[in-house]
Amino acid sequence: MIVHARARRPRPRLSTAGFGGFRCCHHLLECLAFEISRGKTTRLQGLYEKIQSAAEAVRKRTRVAPRYGVILGTGLGDLADAMDVDATVPYSDIPHFVSSTTVGHKGNFVLGTLGGRPVVTMQGRLHYYEGYSMLDVTFPVRVMRALGVEELIVFNAVGGMNPHLDLGDIVAVTDHINLMGDNPLIGWNDDRLGDRFPDMSEPYTCTCRARAEAVAIELGIPLRRGVLVAVAGPNLETAAEYRFLRRVGADIVGMSMVPETLVAVHAKMRVLGLCVVTDLCRPDALEPADIPRIIATAQSAEPRLRKLIVEYLKRAA
Repeated sequence: MIVHARARRPRPRLSTAGFGGFRCCHHLLECLAFEISRGKTTRLQGLYEKIQSAAEAVRKRTRVAPRYGVILGTGLGDLADAMDVDATVPYSDIPHFVSSTTVGHKGNFVLGTLGGRPVVTMQGRLHYYEGYSMLDVTFPVRVMRALGVEELIVFNAVGGMNPHLDLGDIVAVTDHINLMGDNPLIGWNDDRLGDRFPDMSEPYTCTCRARAEAVAIELGIPLRRGVLVAVAGPNLETAAEYRFLRRVGADIVGMSMVPETLVAVHAKMRVLGLCVVTDLCRPDALEPADIPRIIATAQSAEPRLRKLIVEYLKRAA
């Protein structure tokens, strides 16, 4: 019996001619990824020196050696008015700092005392959605650490997805989910700044949160607990996205705090995260975002936050 082999159809060859060729595009992507990686590595390798330069510029402007760092969020910049101020240093006067472009963020390092403790406050934070890199966004936290800060207190305006939350509620963050699509710790690691693989089993220090809760009870200020999910922004989320974020375990959603916390943990700082619910994210009754109302809601919570943080610092060890 004779078996006739079937004629094999010739395999089509992908054209490699011109920019549109597969091999050319693949090579281009490899080169692009390499250049991005090399650029990020180069920046990271000079990071320690930039931090020291910025910290020295701040030291020349103040007599305060801060042990506590405070990052103020949207609508909460007036909290710095509670400080006994020694120096106000605009970001533009600090080497390697970038400027905040967001409404309600003044852009100053304010140094002095609060609750009798030496404090440096970021009066206006930097956001990833402003177009800055994660290194730029978190650089002030690195400088705080170089100035001697051991504990970071981070404030944030957030959307409330948990149905038990209401406008103006203050939430102590217990954990977070990073959906920003980036991480400030990616790249070459400088061991002088922190470990290559920082542990995240307790990103928000339990003892700090317990002290804040004890103070809140004594002052009669309701303080909720919640898990924060961070997204890149700047748009607010769709109803479908709110449903998704709620189902993966988040109670509140924001566009910051997580990058700063990652760097603070990397630098072995204690962290307390406090958020103000400035809008309600109910997928089945979603209203258009009203930015002035969001800022006004944050500002309405400022007196309670001021009392809470002043008393919190008074009880700090």
